[in-house]
Amino acid sequence: MTNDTATIAEKAGIPGAPTGLTVEQERHRRKVAVVGGYRILSRFGLDEGISGHITARDPEDPETFWTAPFGRHFSQVRPEELLHVGSDGTILSGSGPLNRAAFVIHSKIHHARPDVIGAVHAHGLQGKAFSSLHQLLSPITQDACAFYDDHSMYEEYHGVVLDDEEGERIAAALGSKKAVILTNHGHLTVGESVESAVWWYVSMERSMQAELAARAAGTPVVLHDKIAATTYDAVGTEKVGWFAYSTIIQKIAAEEPDIFGH
Repeated sequence: MTNDTATIAEKAGIPGAPTGLTVEQERHRRKVAVVGGYRILSRFGLDEGISGHITARDPEDPETFWTAPFGRHFSQVRPEELLHVGSDGTILSGSGPLNRAAFVIHSKIHHARPDVIGAVHAHGLQGKAFSSLHQLLSPITQDACAFYDDHSMYEEYHGVVLDDEEGERIAAALGSKKAVILTNHGHLTVGESVESAVWWYVSMERSMQAELAARAAGTPVVLHDKIAATTYDAVGTEKVGWFAYSTIIQKIAAEEPDIFGH
């Protein structure tokens, strides 16, 4: 008998993240997901000099998080290199400099959103270009519907984020959404897992690219709200984000098995 209360993801047979892990196992899983996320961003050309950061909330001390040392190339980060950062910016373990912008933005988001495990920000070309329009992403494609009514906009730009108040303003602008467009800057995504946060970042970047291309070619047709909302239920849930990451990381894991514990 068909379960009419099942979600679209369940009906499609999409698995969820592993459960029942010890604290140590979950910490390792999150750290590996961060490293995988950096590599994914690099493969998609979303690494640009010293700009960009991924964080993972620690499962034992949730007011702290893990991130890469400042200046480490996305394609070279390893799990044992990650910095464990305290709520006051103190490096609890690991060596190397801490990206001040990463701390200011991510610490405020992790504090404001207890549900957020992972957060991602980089300076992708399409995200930067789209952010200059000061507009939300339109539901003109199936993939863009993952962000339908689930992203916001921070309409101010005060320069490089280095002070706590700016981090608090960005966290407030994000609100309860999975993504925020930082005008004249780029975009930032979050998830209930590191994996989903990474996938949302990549997917939003490419959806922005699709919209920019459609606008350049003509006037794109925006999907009706009901269709966009229904499509969101199929492509915009946490489980879908986690699973999408797990598919694109497979090639990288096969090429660098020592990083991923295979």
